[in-house]
Amino acid sequence: MSVTIRGLLSTTALLVAGTAHAQPSPPEAENGGPIVVTAARSILPANALPLTVDVIVKDTLDEQLAIGGSVVDAVSNLTPSFSPTRQKLSGAGETLRGRSPLYAINGIPQSTPLRDGARDGFTIDGFFIDRVELIYGSNALQGIGGTGGIVNQVTVGAPKEEGLSGRALLQGTTDNNFHSDGIGWKTGGLFQYKAGDFDATIGGTYEKRGVFYDGQDRRVGLNLTQGETQDSQTTNFFARLGYATSATGRIDLIASRFELKGDGDFVAVPGNRTTGLPTSAERGDPPGKPAANRTESAALSYTDSGLWGGNFVSQIFFNRSRDTFGGEIAPIASFQDPAIAPVNTLFDQSQNRSRKLGAKFSYERAMPGFEALTATLGFDALWDKTEQRLIATNRTWVPPTEFRSLAPFAQANLKLFDGLVRVAGGARWENVQIKIDDFHTLASTTFVACPAGQPATTPCGPSTYGGVAVTGGKPKFDDVLLNGGVVVEPWEGIRAYASYAEGFTAPDVGRITRSIREPNADIDTFLAIEPIVSNNREIGVEVKRGPLDASATYFWSSSDKGQLLVPGIGRNFDVQRQRIEIEGLEVNLRTATPIEDLKLSVGYAHISGRFDSDADDIVDTDLDGVNISPDRVNLSAIYNRGPISAIVQTQFFLSRTFHADQNKTQPDQRNNFGGYSLTDASVRYQTGLGGVRLSVQNLFDKFYIDYSSDTRLPNDNLAFFAGRGRTFTLSWDYSF
Repeated sequence: MSVTIRGLLSTTALLVAGTAHAQPSPPEAENGGPIVVTAARSILPANALPLTVDVIVKDTLDEQLAIGGSVVDAVSNLTPSFSPTRQKLSGAGETLRGRSPLYAINGIPQSTPLRDGARDGFTIDGFFIDRVELIYGSNALQGIGGTGGIVNQVTVGAPKEEGLSGRALLQGTTDNNFHSDGIGWKTGGLFQYKAGDFDATIGGTYEKRGVFYDGQDRRVGLNLTQGETQDSQTTNFFARLGYATSATGRIDLIASRFELKGDGDFVAVPGNRTTGLPTSAERGDPPGKPAANRTESAALSYTDSGLWGGNFVSQIFFNRSRDTFGGEIAPIASFQDPAIAPVNTLFDQSQNRSRKLGAKFSYERAMPGFEALTATLGFDALWDKTEQRLIATNRTWVPPTEFRSLAPFAQANLKLFDGLVRVAGGARWENVQIKIDDFHTLASTTFVACPAGQPATTPCGPSTYGGVAVTGGKPKFDDVLLNGGVVVEPWEGIRAYASYAEGFTAPDVGRITRSIREPNADIDTFLAIEPIVSNNREIGVEVKRGPLDASATYFWSSSDKGQLLVPGIGRNFDVQRQRIEIEGLEVNLRTATPIEDLKLSVGYAHISGRFDSDADDIVDTDLDGVNISPDRVNLSAIYNRGPISAIVQTQFFLSRTFHADQNKTQPDQRNNFGGYSLTDASVRYQTGLGGVRLSVQNLFDKFYIDYSSDTRLPNDNLAFFAGRGRTFTLSWDYSF
């Protein structure tokens, strides 16, 4: 196989197994260069590594951004084993292979697993992304968080030509009936300058989104608490400074500030699940501050691809985020405190505050005198501090929680029989400590949330929240995470592989600590704090010959103390630690046709997962829609010829019924999923003054209830959301 991606390398580490799925290749790949996936932290080509990986290149990413509006939408549209997006600011319940993926920017983790605000998919504008690398399945390639895989967003590279260059974007979006409040627009600019060994890149974007309309021309409902991308404004400032210290060495400083803020012009209108009427929105003034997300990051790296005959990569980084959750019209039950205000009158809202400091180092080279063996040594360190505060009354909901990870690792890749067989394996020693000081949970009350959509004019019942003292502690986790795989390539372009890898993440400590109800609980002995260790095993085959690009992968994964989201008070979800087993099949096919420059593709994913509901170490109940994606079939036709590029794509989300074994508590059948299909289209024409693109999301203006709403909270009429109807986006882009 001969494929390539150009880009800077992050660092080196653990490898698993797999295939490169059928995404369009960058020019280097089409010209016969090797693919290098920076998220894999190795300069070996992808066909030398046992990795299941997709690469979404710039042209494809821009095409999907024009259709869906975000990197998360782009990944979801192109990846059958990724959940359908909620079209909200929160990505809670959006999974890859049934587990949460790690979002990263140039290898820097964006997730905050200690109190997962689920905003990690919205931390940088796609305008500044050169490509997206997806690594499938549990792995520890980038450390904590990769239990479902890795979504690594690689930012724009340094300019190649001397002098000034850049690009610009102007874009307008409207719903099918051109409502004035549904119109949005976006502008962006990027300027690059290179003078000898020095280069600089600076850019900015601004986007104003209108409200969304569904296929029946009704406003799509708002999730005021978790946050929206509709009715919002987004700004992003990006900068990159670089200096070539030698022919092989380079220093880079990359910084970004991203902020998405709700406008607060609308309030939610309850729907009716019984009649099928979805939640909607009307003009109004929601209480408190609108939901928002702000992420600031900076990274300094030094790389040298010729240091002592090998490749050295180092990186230190800083990341800070503020996730503001909006308020609700009715007082939130768990925030009530009679010492502050009468029960059922106290308004409050929460904000996640997270700060990360980290460093990554690695060195990779072929062994002198034994060039068939490539070895890697490295070390990662991460310090994360996260808390969740109630910002109207300045109370602590989730206590400040510190996470420290120190992780040396080693990896080897051995080429046998002139490349016919490759064997890879390695280990990563994770040394983790979580520190929480003594704290007190929110006050207990005699109030509980009323059913969604019912005015909370009187108390509806007793609360289940604590008001208890909790003794802090420093629970530790120390484990060696292993990986290994073998790749067999009997003929060029035909591979078979098998692999095993382990990944880990911290549970959502914030959800756990804020819901402790036992008096005098001790964090050091509180079992639910233990990290989640999951494994991934897979076998597959790949064929890339002539016009055919195909792959099939079967995988199965398990975790003894997995993390399951279950409904809590109101619309909050709590965490249960239970054994989880997931298995699935992924099939991808892409081929040229007799029509010149027309290619057709099909992708299929089947995923099933079960958990142990009664602690007998036997899985007995299906994972629901909050925790696993539906089966899916993707079809697309792609045409590229001269100045014209076009795509038509359809996603079929297949129906699903959730089951439990006999004599077990049956899942709520109201959460079953009926299925739906969506079609999108986009066409771009390159003129002498830039490119003009027209994109249409939900081409046939289909009315549907999105997967997340259809499969959770069956009594909540304020969380019954329709998907977006037909939406037009007209854009102009210019490069110089």
